[in-house]
Amino acid sequence: MKLNKYILFGVAALGLGLTSCVGDLDLEPNDPNLVNPKDPNFAANTLAMCYSGIAVSGINGPGSSYVQGLDPGTSAYLRLMFTLGEFCTDELVWIWPDAGVQDIVTNTWSQSNSLLQGAYYRLMGHIAICNQYLANTAGASDTEGINMRSEARVLRAYSYYNMLDLFGQSSFTTEENIGQEPTQISRKDLFKWIESELKEIVDQKLIAETPVYGRVGIDGAEGLLARLYLNAEVFSGEARWEDCQKRCENIIARHQGSGFQGSGLAENYLYLFSAENEKYMPGGGNKGENEILFGIAFDADMTQSYGGSSFVLASTISNTHYIVRQNYGCSAEWSCIRGIKQMAERFYGLDNDVRDDLWMRGLKPEGIITDANGNPVLGTDGKPQKYNAENYNDEFVGFTGEWNTTGGNAIIKITNRRPNPSTLNDTSVPEEYRGWDFKKNANGTWEPNFPSTTFSSTDWPIIRLADIYLMYTECYINGRSGSADKALQYMNLVRARAKAPALGYADLTKTGIMDERSREFYLEGTRRTDLVRNGMFAGPTQTVWQYKGSNASPQGTRIDEKFNLYPIPNAVLNAQPGFKQNPGY
Repeated sequence: MKLNKYILFGVAALGLGLTSCVGDLDLEPNDPNLVNPKDPNFAANTLAMCYSGIAVSGINGPGSSYVQGLDPGTSAYLRLMFTLGEFCTDELVWIWPDAGVQDIVTNTWSQSNSLLQGAYYRLMGHIAICNQYLANTAGASDTEGINMRSEARVLRAYSYYNMLDLFGQSSFTTEENIGQEPTQISRKDLFKWIESELKEIVDQKLIAETPVYGRVGIDGAEGLLARLYLNAEVFSGEARWEDCQKRCENIIARHQGSGFQGSGLAENYLYLFSAENEKYMPGGGNKGENEILFGIAFDADMTQSYGGSSFVLASTISNTHYIVRQNYGCSAEWSCIRGIKQMAERFYGLDNDVRDDLWMRGLKPEGIITDANGNPVLGTDGKPQKYNAENYNDEFVGFTGEWNTTGGNAIIKITNRRPNPSTLNDTSVPEEYRGWDFKKNANGTWEPNFPSTTFSSTDWPIIRLADIYLMYTECYINGRSGSADKALQYMNLVRARAKAPALGYADLTKTGIMDERSREFYLEGTRRTDLVRNGMFAGPTQTVWQYKGSNASPQGTRIDEKFNLYPIPNAVLNAQPGFKQNPGY
């Protein structure tokens, strides 16, 4: 049964008659056919809902949500995961002092934070959707039915993985106990359950090796298992570096022979985050470069959400950095995410590294050069001189909440641009437009040859093959699993694709792999987990970055070790008095 991008998100609704796993989240049915197992479209519709529950916020377009208490944009699944996985780290800040958000940015949250409540409910709501699908298809014994059920199990495991990562302890329910009071499962036991689910699906090959576009297959399932093992010491108390490394080798072997230097990686890094990146997705059109092992499909017309790729694109477009939003295929301009100094410093000396080619370096406040007395310095034309837009040293300068808040870098990665590989080496095209579909007008100016839309058609990557290569490298660095030669080879492979110079064995360090992961995966939602895993987020070996620990501390300060986990929200504890809070809260 084929579920393409349109079918995935063109179904009538998300609704199932579900009762929340936390006691006060009800998802009402929107179409009776969707909850009628005798309907011929039942299986396809309800599996599509397991996918769209990650992509969109509610059943009636981008302005709706089935999580109450937050606006629909804020409560979108991937936006919440991005907020909790990136805003609290050494990569970026959200410049507006929005309620709840600044507490995440400054690592000062408590159990009453509304975003934490939204994330907990959003994850458990998605798990409920998957549970209902699995309950209603329990009798499926044909190959297609087993495969579709396995997809739903992987999607459910992904939500439980996020619960494990963010909150540790979790409400827990499966298709076997729908309607019963949920129990609270420990972090260690939830780790074991997710491992068991994914191992069965992967090792018994219950899921397709080449899935239909937009759906998860064996690479995504085993990639999630590898990520689970990568963080096993944090999640379960027992390191599993060798298990992670072996899973990485399995995935790498399935991708050898094509793509960048025969690695299976996409040839062009930036194309992975552009409007036509569906070709790099599972089941996408470019089978030799299916680097996105697990991703969520988006479409500007059919999948409209203020989360996912639309959110990240609009948020990073910054009017104060003189960015023409149309050049990125975006009609919105939120100007609210900035890259901080510590992120920019990782690209010092890497002038040819393509991974930051879309950035605009931070302009100083007002963008005007002043003398010692604060007066504008005038140029030969008599006009005030502006700061160089390629100034790495600029720092974010404060949470004013004003539209023209300045400082920091416009740290762009996701775009709605359309690639045009024929212009990659065309010197007649301005350098910043090479490789993209821009055209020259009759008056001699250049403009994009693609539309600007409110919503994005760029699919969101959850796990990429580059992550698998760097996981192997980290397994060697932190656990001495695998070989030094392969660890260095794999890290240099990722760097070579980005046109960064090769490193040596002396660079196989914790700092080395963490810096490389940040350069490769910034804005992809993995940074908090990476920092926690390597002891750099909180605790005795933590690092410090801008505004960490206080919005009054531009240079940052240390935070308590309890912040390695988010607290269980008050609303959950009130609904389930028997649940325990995480230590320190």
